Amino acid sequence: MINCLIVEDEALAAKVIETYLQPLADFKLLGTVPNAIEAYNFLNEQTVDLIFLDINMPALSGLDFLKSLKDPPLVIITTAYREYAVEGFELDVLDYLVKPIPLPRFLLAIDKVHLHLHSSTNTSDEHHVLLKVDKKHVRIALADIYYIESLKDYIRVKTRTGDYITHQTLTAITELLPSESFRRIHRSYTVSLEMVNALNGNALEINDRLLPIGRNYLQDVKRLILNSGIQGS
Repeated sequence: MINCLIVEDEALAAKVIETYLQPLADFKLLGTVPNAIEAYNFLNEQTVDLIFLDINMPALSGLDFLKSLKDPPLVIITTAYREYAVEGFELDVLDYLVKPIPLPRFLLAIDKVHLHLHSSTNTSDEHHVLLKVDKKHVRIALADIYYIESLKDYIRVKTRTGDYITHQTLTAITELLPSESFRRIHRSYTVSLEMVNALNGNALEINDRLLPIGRNYLQDVKRLILNSGIQGS
């Protein structure tokens, strides 16, 4: 569960964010406060993972409040003023939303939260990847991975020892893996190059399954596979 705090002095603007958050099952709104002072007190009393932070507030601006925090949670700026965007990103905010905030743009910010948190949860070293599967962390040897398949908001990691499903994007998990051993071949697949048995037309044969090569990846993947000496047809 991702615990959220809204720091917003405009009741209507706060209500919009509350309404957007309400149907999101993995986000819990802990509270809404109208100024930075109350936000500071709130953070001292409760654990917050994400703040929706207005800039133009009485007594202390949102940016000055953010500068005062030694170890801030994730922050999404919500403001009517575009001109503070550069300063906001210099303070490592996750996103910068300009009011009135359209729902599609809000959901893009939510995707960034998921990506950040799950990229932080799933880690990799030289020989293994650590994935959060259900409520436990599973250590998987890179040498055991056949391929990784996108399942919208989840991925399936196909290995010698079984399948592992985790809440993650294919882009994020691919970035964790060594590029010399793993390659994205399709919007839905990243494969272990060592597990490729054959190049079959516009598909790769891995573990008795044919995985399609996407048009945008075709030239690079074919060059890579043929240069490696793998049989093609």
